[in-house]
Amino acid sequence: MMSFSEATQKYESWLARVVPAPLVRTDLDYKHQLLADQADPFPFFRGTYYRWAQHWAELAGPLAAAHRVLAVGDLHIENFGTWRDADGRLGWGVNDFDEVDELPYTNDLIRLAASIRFARKAGVLDIKFGAGCEAILEGYRECLKAGGRPFVLEEHHPYLRTVAMAADRDPVKFWEKMTKLLADTPANPPAEAQSAIETVFPIGGLRVEYRSRLRVGVGSLGRPRYVALAEWMGGWICREVKAFASPASSWATGVEGPVECKAADAVAGAIRSPDPFYRPGKRWVVRRLGPRSSRIELDHLQASDAGRILHAMGAETANVHLATPGSATPVLTDLASRKAGWLADAAKALSEILEADWKEWQLSWSAGHSAAASKQNEIPGE
Repeated sequence: MMSFSEATQKYESWLARVVPAPLVRTDLDYKHQLLADQADPFPFFRGTYYRWAQHWAELAGPLAAAHRVLAVGDLHIENFGTWRDADGRLGWGVNDFDEVDELPYTNDLIRLAASIRFARKAGVLDIKFGAGCEAILEGYRECLKAGGRPFVLEEHHPYLRTVAMAADRDPVKFWEKMTKLLADTPANPPAEAQSAIETVFPIGGLRVEYRSRLRVGVGSLGRPRYVALAEWMGGWICREVKAFASPASSWATGVEGPVECKAADAVAGAIRSPDPFYRPGKRWVVRRLGPRSSRIELDHLQASDAGRILHAMGAETANVHLATPGSATPVLTDLASRKAGWLADAAKALSEILEADWKEWQLSWSAGHSAAASKQNEIPGE
């Protein structure tokens, strides 16, 4: 296995070839520093799915032979959020499909379980690792057997509704944060990006303010990303467009060029009340941004019922996997054949490998900056 540093260079070179616009180099530089500077490895885990995909291809062994589905790929406990459906109801579920690919169903479950270990290290989730893994599996199996179960947070799921209504997601705070972007330099997105984003405004002809959206998230840092703000009928509305990239699993298995976006198929087939403003296209992905239409931050889970939350995350993973017709029976049969504790064992093994990569990157980053500082402080002529 190549070093993490070499893998990062190779992946980013490949990424530059498969996105529809130039990468944002300042965001990539910021990401490299961010991954090294954090006190715990969870941001590293979130931001380096390409390394997970590489390890998976090399080390998954029999787990990689499991039934293949349209999988989220980069699944973790912060990859869930809320949206308003066509009837204005608050939906909950997976909210990032950037890395969708046809993968063994085990990939999503193991990566979701691995994220529990990293969240525990960050001091956020207060649940035993084994119990968390069992909660995920129980929710996953129950939802598969039921044929899917959409999550609408109106009269049901009070524990999820509590998280969704956290104070930090208050509309006033949200719009204060978003409208601060208007002080930044106006952006000029590519024409196809503007065309994509304007199709999801309520009417045409609005006065739209475009801004670059920098340093948002971790995994997608470096991809061109823009927001469009407009005032309409007495208040602000906002849309985001982000460059689509082929899934990192393609790079990990040696695919050189762009591959077809499978996100639209996963979203259309998943058992959920859909977000009418989420439009994954072949080159750009568009979504509505609002106080209740966004990812749920990790720290919002702190005071929640962790077991129920993880059970729901397992069930929602099944909702997405059911987008692959006929997947329930072979997956349930495969699950029944696995030994107790298989999920915790696999997640622990892969998370330990990723944590070793993080420590390697910290040392490499520290050594590189020490060398650069020494060179800068050299006295000419000595």
